[in-house]
Amino acid sequence: MRARVLRAWRERVSAAGPPWRVLFFGTDRFAVTALRALWAAGPRLGLPARCLQRLVHPREPGEDSLVSRLEVVTLPSRLPGHLPVRSCARELQLPVHEWPHTGPAGQFDVGVVASFGRLLSEELILQFPYGVLNVHPSCLPRWRGPAPIIHTVLHGDKVTGVTIMEIRPKRFDVGPIIKQEEVAVPPCCTAQELEGMLAKMGASMLLAVLKNLPESLKNKKEQPKEGVTFAPKISIAKSCIKWEEQTAAQIIRLHRAIGSMFPLQTLWKGTAIKLLDFVEVDNIPFFSDQIQNDCEVVPGSVLFHKKSQTLMACCKEGWVGIKTVVLKKKLTAVDFYNGYMHSWFQQNPTTVHRECRFQTLKLSTAKKTLKERGILAQDVKP
Repeated sequence: MRARVLRAWRERVSAAGPPWRVLFFGTDRFAVTALRALWAAGPRLGLPARCLQRLVHPREPGEDSLVSRLEVVTLPSRLPGHLPVRSCARELQLPVHEWPHTGPAGQFDVGVVASFGRLLSEELILQFPYGVLNVHPSCLPRWRGPAPIIHTVLHGDKVTGVTIMEIRPKRFDVGPIIKQEEVAVPPCCTAQELEGMLAKMGASMLLAVLKNLPESLKNKKEQPKEGVTFAPKISIAKSCIKWEEQTAAQIIRLHRAIGSMFPLQTLWKGTAIKLLDFVEVDNIPFFSDQIQNDCEVVPGSVLFHKKSQTLMACCKEGWVGIKTVVLKKKLTAVDFYNGYMHSWFQQNPTTVHRECRFQTLKLSTAKKTLKERGILAQDVKP
């Protein structure tokens, strides 16, 4: 029934090809890249920024335009500037609707979703003659869910990609694939760096689909049933390092995956501290000479490597280097050693002391209010 209604509606639509009337759903930085690409694909392409203030909606499309009308749906936010898509839409002078309001029905040809985080109802999807497209930063069905980029880095994936898929109601990321491209994950890449790379890739793929949307929809294919994995939302509790359970490689990947959002945390003499600027031991020369199978070493044990001016922490397997600590204020490894560790090492600087160690921060201790998270973000600014 739904398919028959959709086909009948498409037949009545005057636009059999571009330019399209697009309603965009998004929230974060990843979504902003797609939104800017859609805006640039409209009749404003090539206009200098100083002309922006003189332009008025709606506008007539140019011959080569992919988009004739563009409006935005984003989530409510109490904090000004909290949602990048809202800020971008205001900068571009695009009409903004606050979810669950989506503007007047029947005014758009196609919907586009990027990092929106809300399920669209079947009733809403049927308002778009060409359906709703989703720009998803993974090779579906791997990493369905709200945090695919983080889980890609966290699990050490060597290959990732972007999928343009068709939205279906009731479940996230299960619709048919319209276009999919793979890309190698760069070595030592952070989630933030990977996000920027995939955002550009996804925006380019979206425009390619819109250039020949009817044909693209005809060639869509269902997702494979094999290889399904899920990428649940990450909470701040994930930032608590478990020295007895996590290897050095896992901690480094955790830092690269969530460090820009939630700096990794641990306990130092009963006080919660944040650890920044992790480095791999392989990149620290002569460190192996400093530890000679010391029987006192336990997960969380801390040494100071003077030549590289790096704190070295023992993990379940291996060691990780740390260059910066936040304890009341941001401290270099040298400052932390001089202020909090030096007295232990006056007699023998190469001996590991059982008392000189990081301990796992318990989850109940790791809870943060929204205000505290704002302070946290200030702490890690360079």
